[in-house]
Amino acid sequence: MRVKLENGQITAEIDTHGAELKSVQKDDREYMWHGAPEYWNRTSPVLFPFVGAVSGAVYRFKGKEYPMSQHGFARDMEFEVVETKVDAASFRLVSTEETREKYPFDFSLTISYRLEGDSLFVSWNVINTGEEKMYFSIGAHPAFLCKLDAKDTIAGNYLNFNAAGELTATDFADGLVRKTTHTVPLDEAGCFPLDEHTFDNGVLIFENRQASQVSILDSARRPYVTVKFDTPLFGVWAPEKKNAPFLCIEPWYGRADAYDFTGDLSEREYGQELEVGGVFAGSYEVVFG
Repeated sequence: MRVKLENGQITAEIDTHGAELKSVQKDDREYMWHGAPEYWNRTSPVLFPFVGAVSGAVYRFKGKEYPMSQHGFARDMEFEVVETKVDAASFRLVSTEETREKYPFDFSLTISYRLEGDSLFVSWNVINTGEEKMYFSIGAHPAFLCKLDAKDTIAGNYLNFNAAGELTATDFADGLVRKTTHTVPLDEAGCFPLDEHTFDNGVLIFENRQASQVSILDSARRPYVTVKFDTPLFGVWAPEKKNAPFLCIEPWYGRADAYDFTGDLSEREYGQELEVGGVFAGSYEVVFG
């Protein structure tokens, strides 16, 4: 089921399956990728309780191994609608016997969407409802259409960061993080040009709060979409070697394992933790146009 929000300037649609943002329209323009499988069959999944892949497709907690697919399971589950207004809605997922078989914690996850002017605000609320400390990661994966120029692909457009000089991207291969890095040079305006080979090696991962705002600019460097966040790291991704018609800007509280990681879940880099009854709150904003 889809829930529609509107505020007179933009409209948004969220599917209760995964509480996934499926559409944002402004001035008769669609901003979200529609999930065609030849590129990527999703639009904006929530990444919970893992961001990225775990090494060997299993993680360890208190001496036991658990299988876990990339980005966790919340994106594939049905959420309950807990509040709806004309311009806002909230969706909730709680732990079940099914989730505890692969993730041994009790939790409540609420995802809320709110429109204000030209912006969409997305917030996450995680509560540890169990009887032991909880370990998790959470992140966003929104895919924005790049219908800006004649080619309608990422090539010829720009990324703009609220940073200067250069950024350092963590190397990534086969779904896991490496110990090496490479430089992403920016011009004096914080811009980086995109071409058909930008994502040949996968996602660009920026750790250590190097920026808190990323925009997609068209070939004339006009802002199209801007994502604002306060997360310890973020990713920028499009399908490898496809010059896709969309681009993902992904605020993260967590990331994929390092390729050689064999530790306990409690030792996972950038992982979050909650004491019994504890509450985690995170959010990001997307400005359209």
